[in-house]
Amino acid sequence: MSASIAVPATPVRAASAAGRATARLQVSLAASDAELRESQRLRYRVFAEEMGARLHNTLPGHDHDALDVYCRHLLVRDGASGELIGSTRILTDASAQAAGGFYSDGEFELAAIRALPGRVMEIGRTCVHRDHRNGATIATLWAGLAAFVAEHGIAYLIGCASVPCADGDARAIYADLAPRHLTPPALRVTPRRALPPTAAPRRDYVLPPLLKAYLRVGAQIGGEPCFDPDFDCADLFIVLDTVNLERRYARHFLGRDA
Repeated sequence: MSASIAVPATPVRAASAAGRATARLQVSLAASDAELRESQRLRYRVFAEEMGARLHNTLPGHDHDALDVYCRHLLVRDGASGELIGSTRILTDASAQAAGGFYSDGEFELAAIRALPGRVMEIGRTCVHRDHRNGATIATLWAGLAAFVAEHGIAYLIGCASVPCADGDARAIYADLAPRHLTPPALRVTPRRALPPTAAPRRDYVLPPLLKAYLRVGAQIGGEPCFDPDFDCADLFIVLDTVNLERRYARHFLGRDA
């Protein structure tokens, strides 16, 4: 694997939501199997050790699946220490065809997405080290994604945003977001697994940071959530028309006008 993304040659200096300067971060695509393994180890620490997800891995201490070899892996590092602190993977439409489908195909019926004009790419397996879950890290990830989108002519970004199922959080979040953030009917997807029965939705939930980040750059929700038994959570299907990504990204994550 070789890195082809046009990211800044110097480390990215991002700003938090409050506009404060942060430590320098670096974003790049994984350029070796060793870097891919780093990403898989970070994913394992976040998903298995921290979140308690049931992973179907055969390599101890690594989160991996059959799609990894078809994906590009975007990495965020601490510029001072070189430590990997964030990761997401990119699956383009061409690579998804070679792989037999997107990851989201396992959770949603995607006929409406396949009919979209222009190139589509899926982002997934996004994770950030618990000590670096802040606006700067998310902004740096989006800087890399925005560069990839521009370089490869991507028209639509898709992916899944996870929300808790406990105590009706998922139902409450969907009910509150749907009136403002649902896609047009022609772009709706159908979940393959309905949410399990729960108590009445509660209103004191916390919106997950990744979902909040998607919505801030103009993403829409593609319909009812799908239940993910391995993570014991609900996944919302996300669609983002990238036309306004650069403008929204600059305003919401870098604290400046486009």
